[in-house]
Amino acid sequence: MFKKVLIAEDQESANLSVQRTLEDLGVPNHPQRYVFYCDHALSWIQNAVRKHEAYDLLITDLSFEADDNQQQLDGGMALIKAAKQAQPDLKVLVFSAENKPAVIDQLFANLSIDAYVRKARNDAKELKMAIKAIYDGKTYLSTDLRQLIKDKNTYEFSPLDITIISLLAEGTLQKDIPLYLQQNDITPSSLSSVEKRLNLMKEVLGFGKNEQLVAYCKDYGFI
Repeated sequence: MFKKVLIAEDQESANLSVQRTLEDLGVPNHPQRYVFYCDHALSWIQNAVRKHEAYDLLITDLSFEADDNQQQLDGGMALIKAAKQAQPDLKVLVFSAENKPAVIDQLFANLSIDAYVRKARNDAKELKMAIKAIYDGKTYLSTDLRQLIKDKNTYEFSPLDITIISLLAEGTLQKDIPLYLQQNDITPSSLSSVEKRLNLMKEVLGFGKNEQLVAYCKDYGFI
């Protein structure tokens, strides 16, 4: 099992919960096990590398509440990116309430995380399973998120979807899209139809705003 694990979590109750999970797995306690700020986490990782006492695993949230303590790193994603630069072989487990499939996909694809566990019922059990999986050289995604990711991966963009998203990306207002569709003999072309398509795409992909949907489609090459 891992010998040296760093927890980056600003909520004390969640922090203590993760510590107890590590204790249950037999991970040794050490003076520098947890931090409440991303900058502190990066500093400890960098110092540990310099001392040839590198961490085996980083467990981090994505969201950190701002306070009077000014931080250069604005959240878990920035921390993971910086930590990987300091220690490329560092294993990373994200423990977060975030459940948007596109966000989770990007963490695995772009930041090469090893596991993602959502804060929810049975998350202590999921954390144990994730840590064991990472130790065995595997990746892990908590059970409640697997169906969401499956649904996202099975969504197929129609030609109408691509047209609507492309128009938004070009700066066309949503209310003006029906006119373009009508002028180009594309059906259905009503405003309600456009709204329904956009709402369906956002719901399946886990987005709340059109801008997020457009960014996702650009990132994944749909437009």
